[in-house]
Amino acid sequence: MSAVLYYSPSTAALVVHWLLIELDIPHELRALDFERREQKSADYLALNPAGVVPTLVLEGQVLTEAAAIVMHLADQHPAAGLAPAPGSAARADYYRWMFWCANTLQPAYRAWFYPDEPAGAGHEQAVRTQARAVIERAWDRLEAHLAAHGPYLLGAQPSAADFMMTMLLRWSRNMPRPSDDWPALRAYARRMKDRPAFVETYRREGITDWT
Repeated sequence: MSAVLYYSPSTAALVVHWLLIELDIPHELRALDFERREQKSADYLALNPAGVVPTLVLEGQVLTEAAAIVMHLADQHPAAGLAPAPGSAARADYYRWMFWCANTLQPAYRAWFYPDEPAGAGHEQAVRTQARAVIERAWDRLEAHLAAHGPYLLGAQPSAADFMMTMLLRWSRNMPRPSDDWPALRAYARRMKDRPAFVETYRREGITDWT
């Protein structure tokens, strides 16, 4: 299998990079320098018109959107057991958590990190206050779910949704109340971070925080 991942360290591309290593998929990394705005270059925009990462070129097909890429990789490697069978009740739960990550958490983080985007200059504090409230309510819900139904999102076995969720837990590390303040979330993240592929992803991207 031929795969090329366009990424920048510590971005949403991390979860795709992690899955490529977890699934032992041979791949090439092509780093984009955000300070030089390489993600907005004409060549890159021809691949991904949104000008963001990740972009994965898999067997010549251009794939974008982290959650979609993760789901596709899990489906392509059923022996790894990271995606429930299509049509099953577990698959429905899997979809629910993946879309919760993409539709609830990621937009809230976008508002937290780029508060001028939704409301314009002068309204950043109000936007951040609202974004923080959404994220912390999400952690309350996730804490209760893991305490009742864990240790993973779908129960006894990890799925690709846990990889996505772990990346999003990490994004809160410098917020006023990071996800590690919730005991079940801290233990959950520890289980995922102890996976050898996570450690290797950190090594390759040169990341040293939230270890």
